[in-house]
Amino acid sequence: MVELSDNVGTQLDEAQEPIQVVGRGEKVARITLNRPDQRNPLDKHTIKKLRHVIAELEADCAVHIITVRGAGGHFSAGGDLKGYVDLYRHPDEFREFLVDFHGMLDEIESSRKIYVAVVDGYCVAGGLEVLLACDIVMAGSSAKIGDGHIRFGQLPGAGGSQRLMRKVGPTRARYLMLTGDIITATEAERIGLVSRVVADEALDHAMAGLIKGLSGASSLGLAGMKRLANIAERNDLTSGLRAELEYVHDYATNSVDASEGLMAFQEKRAPQFTGR
Repeated sequence: MVELSDNVGTQLDEAQEPIQVVGRGEKVARITLNRPDQRNPLDKHTIKKLRHVIAELEADCAVHIITVRGAGGHFSAGGDLKGYVDLYRHPDEFREFLVDFHGMLDEIESSRKIYVAVVDGYCVAGGLEVLLACDIVMAGSSAKIGDGHIRFGQLPGAGGSQRLMRKVGPTRARYLMLTGDIITATEAERIGLVSRVVADEALDHAMAGLIKGLSGASSLGLAGMKRLANIAERNDLTSGLRAELEYVHDYATNSVDASEGLMAFQEKRAPQFTGR
C-alpha cells in the first residue's frame, strides 16, 4: 500500500514537466499532475509550478471551470519523503514550501472559479489536501483515499488537518488522521469526502456529463453558489443567514444572468447566460 510517495528525490528531470495544463482561453481548463512513475508526488518544485499555473488560470477571464487530475491512474500519493529529508534541514526553504502549498489551496478555495478533482487510484496525504480544497470531487470506484501522514511520522502541513475536520467532522477526521487509514471511494463518499463515485470505466463519461452541465450554467451564478457555500462553512448560522440575504439581494437585483434565467423560464427557452 502506498501512503506517501517515498521513491523520488529532490532532483527532477527538467524534460519532464510535473504539471500539464490544457484549455487556456477556454471555458474549461484541465490540470494534470504529470509524474505518473512516482504516483504524482507533490514536492517543492511541483507545488511551485502548480501554484504558478493556477495563478495564470485565475487571471484568465475565459476560464470558469478547472479540473485537477493525476496521470497514470493515480491522483497523488502525497509528498516526496526523500526530498523532505533535505528540506527539513533547511527551515527557510521548508517554510517557503508550506507557504506555497497553503497559498495555492487558499486560492483554489476562495476562487470564483469552480475546481473539480477527478480521483482515481491513490489520493493520499498531500493529494487529500488538494482534494479538500476543491469544490466537487468525482472518484472512480477503486480509488483509495486517506490522510496517511502518521504512517511515516509526518503531519499535514497544507491545511489538511483543518479542512478535514470541517469536511467530515471531528470524530471521523481524528480517526483518519490518527490511524492513517486509507479508505475506499465508497466510504469516502459516505462520510462526505467525495461528491460522487462511479465505476472506473465510467469516470471519463461521468466527468464529461458533469462538465457539460457546469459549462451550461451561469458562471456568475456558480461563483455565487460557491461564495454562499464558503460563507456557510466559515460563519455561525446567524452571520451566515445575514450574509446570504445581502448577497442574494444584490445578485438578484443587479445581475443580468438572474433576470435572464427568469425570462428563459417564462418564455420556455434555454437561457443565454453572459456571466454578468
